[in-house]
Amino acid sequence: MDDREDDRGTGHGHGPGPVFGHGLVLGKFYPPHAGHHHLVRSAAARCRRLTVLVCASSVESVPLAERVAWMRAVHPEAHIEVVGAVDDAPVDYSDPAVWDAHMTVFRAAVPDRVDAVFTSEAYGAELGRRFGAVAVTVDAGRIAYPVSGTAVRADPAGYWPHLAAPVRAALARRVVVVGAESTGTTTTARALAGHYRARGGVWAETRWVPEYGRRFSAEKYARLRAARPGAGFDDVTWDAADFELIAERQSADEDAAAGAGSPVLFCDTDALATTIWYERYLGGRSPAVEAVAARGRQHLWLLTDHTGVPFEDDGLRDGEHLRAWMTGRFRTELTRRGLPHLLLTGPPGERLRTAVAAVDELLARGWHFADPLPERG
Repeated sequence: MDDREDDRGTGHGHGPGPVFGHGLVLGKFYPPHAGHHHLVRSAAARCRRLTVLVCASSVESVPLAERVAWMRAVHPEAHIEVVGAVDDAPVDYSDPAVWDAHMTVFRAAVPDRVDAVFTSEAYGAELGRRFGAVAVTVDAGRIAYPVSGTAVRADPAGYWPHLAAPVRAALARRVVVVGAESTGTTTTARALAGHYRARGGVWAETRWVPEYGRRFSAEKYARLRAARPGAGFDDVTWDAADFELIAERQSADEDAAAGAGSPVLFCDTDALATTIWYERYLGGRSPAVEAVAARGRQHLWLLTDHTGVPFEDDGLRDGEHLRAWMTGRFRTELTRRGLPHLLLTGPPGERLRTAVAAVDELLARGWHFADPLPERG
């Protein structure tokens, strides 16, 4: 008996098995989870070349391009190619005409000969037959990874450990603390992260993202002092490129932390705040910084009021006289853009309690995924 017959007979992908030329894995990956990645890696280990076909329907709420990007990020191996296709055909595994419609989509996306199809689903045998390929079943009982796309969509936080970094980064609820100088943004962001880490479980990995602009300012000031030992912080000069770099780095740090942390992330400022700091130092608006801010995935902004908070000059601050103006600008801009925000007032304990209540409300609203096309047959 040859390898093709043996695999078709057993229907299992256990053991090293034969090496196929071109393998195929397909699915909605809505969103991709550990079970999907196990399937892809199992197939990749048995094929000289593997195509992963991401099929999205128009009714689903995660764009096809984003799912393709997620799968490419998790599976960057040279012999794995991830492609995407929109498939709006009904899902009825008992209807040959529906199968024909799906195969038209599949063949258009993957025109080359397929030697083996790898699935964890009951439809794998028919899919293999229609491709003229060996059907290999991998962990059909979900024993290795007890998770499904349906379960993840219903409760992302409950299945957080089964999600890879790109998906976590996209789904994490991002809470940004913004405010004028010396109003407690760092203290609040750090305290919030500590509060949620203390809840344990999936929340134990809760992170906060420091303000990159502060680090950048300290380094810029240090260079100036090395050249002019008597210079003060108000002697530091700024240009548009500084703020563009700060916005890009702040966003990159935020994305990295979101991918590595819990279902909630706290940020000490963000690229949107950088647009206000640009205005404060250079006047006007920066299209480049605005473009970075427009890519953001933030869900809630907490604005720290300057009222009742003493100004502490730590050597990197020069705007005590502008604090009221800055608070007003943040509030005006958040309102103008229609972004959810809350003004934190009172002593530190009251501010933290108010912030926690707002974040709990955000998390209680959960995540919303549009239902995929119903499956029949």
